[in-house]
Amino acid sequence: MDGCRTLFVCLCFLISQETEQELLSWMRNMEQAKGRKLTSPARQVEGLEQRLLNASFYGDNLTLETRTIQSLIFKLGCDFAGLALSSHTLEQVSQARVPAMQFPAELTREACAARPRELRLICVYFFTTYFFQDESNSSLLNNYVLGAQLDHSHVDNLTEPVNISFWHNQSLEGYTLTCVFWKKGASKHHWGAWSPEGCRTEQPSPSQVLCHCNHLTYFAVLMQLSPAPLPEELQAPLEYLSLVGCSISVVASLLTIVLHLYVRKPSDAVTHIHMNLQGSVLLLNVAFLLSATAAVAPVPGPACSALAATLHFALLSCQTWMAIEGFNLYLLLGRVYNVYIRRYVLKLGALGWGVPALLVLLLLTIESSVYGPRVIPISRSLENGTIIGNTSVCWLCSPVVHQVLVMGYSGVTSLFNLAVLAWALWALRRLWAQNRALSGRACRDAVTVLGLTVLLGTTWSLAFFSFGIFLLPQLFLFTIVNSLYGFFLFLWLFFQRCHSKAEAKAEMEAFSSSQMTQ
Repeated sequence: MDGCRTLFVCLCFLISQETEQELLSWMRNMEQAKGRKLTSPARQVEGLEQRLLNASFYGDNLTLETRTIQSLIFKLGCDFAGLALSSHTLEQVSQARVPAMQFPAELTREACAARPRELRLICVYFFTTYFFQDESNSSLLNNYVLGAQLDHSHVDNLTEPVNISFWHNQSLEGYTLTCVFWKKGASKHHWGAWSPEGCRTEQPSPSQVLCHCNHLTYFAVLMQLSPAPLPEELQAPLEYLSLVGCSISVVASLLTIVLHLYVRKPSDAVTHIHMNLQGSVLLLNVAFLLSATAAVAPVPGPACSALAATLHFALLSCQTWMAIEGFNLYLLLGRVYNVYIRRYVLKLGALGWGVPALLVLLLLTIESSVYGPRVIPISRSLENGTIIGNTSVCWLCSPVVHQVLVMGYSGVTSLFNLAVLAWALWALRRLWAQNRALSGRACRDAVTVLGLTVLLGTTWSLAFFSFGIFLLPQLFLFTIVNSLYGFFLFLWLFFQRCHSKAEAKAEMEAFSSSQMTQ
């Protein structure tokens, strides 16, 4: 009997040695295939998972290591009380400290309730981002990706989260750090994309990031060279100011358009431009309010993408009509109030609405996933560190597109309007010098130019001062001024109409007086 037991142990040892060599061979082939790209990363990773789950080995656990991959297999029973993998118990395959994982006792509860049996827990550490490339080519902390899987089942909605600790040998201040997981099938051109859903980010120290996630998959820490997370204490005031300001602007824009339609007077090109601008402002505010609501109550993916595309179109059209206002002002002053362009309003309408629509449709055609939930990090300070939470808004997901077609587009229109303002003031100053009799009208024109150009361009340039000591005042000033933009535009148009009526009445009185004297 002792001889049979010894023979059985030897056979198990030989099988374990053979399995270990096969797994190491697969892991080495994965490393060698990185340069050749013969097999897709998805198949390589999934192939490794299946081999680890089906591996035969002697003992309760098995550890395998190559240059950039480390795999661990654990045999778990239904009496599982939790497992902690510290960085000191793992092999140091990199100069940086290896991430640590802590699994709760709840991990095996659902699987054992369905059918009590021995379970397999696999943990895979990738010290390279090659197998997890997304469309944005995201930067990951230390280029570490680590994953876990329990048997062949899917584990999610854990009440006690899986805790993952990441370290860096330098301070991480100045970076936006977000715990993310690899969401399979979330991209058209790659086998997945990074998503923060189900994960909470905490930063106990400047060089440590702690992730709390309610499911098992592949995890990493996303690093972004972007502005610091929005402090939680500022979130509620900014949201309130945006809600109130945009709501007032919506009412003011609607009132302006309704009054314009009610009057039914023959309109010139300037009035048509004003109404188109007010229409774009109305669309922008409505889309923004709906997008902000979606941040509280998440909407389905296609609906969020459609809302994000609408919001982007409204912003681009608003910026375009601002530039058209500046261009029209240049024509009015440059041609000394005498300008005629065939089908002028129709051409401006095609430019103001057509160009933004073309840009948005082009983005949707090239890559529809450019629109969707945009994660905004929210920081909450505690005594022992900082917790980074997340909120989302339906907006552009691509930082490159945001820089080019939001910041760049706004920058061009703001610079154009500033140039028009400077030229207009110079032209009016020259008119004052030539004819003192027009000084009253010149002063009125100066006020008109300042009011129009400031309201239609310069306030958006505040977006370029969101750094350093300017960040806090810029947030509130930008939110207040631009959320009330539709209301300010309504006031300006109202006073312009009142001034025109007063001027017409004065001219009529002067004409009547001259007729009576004759």
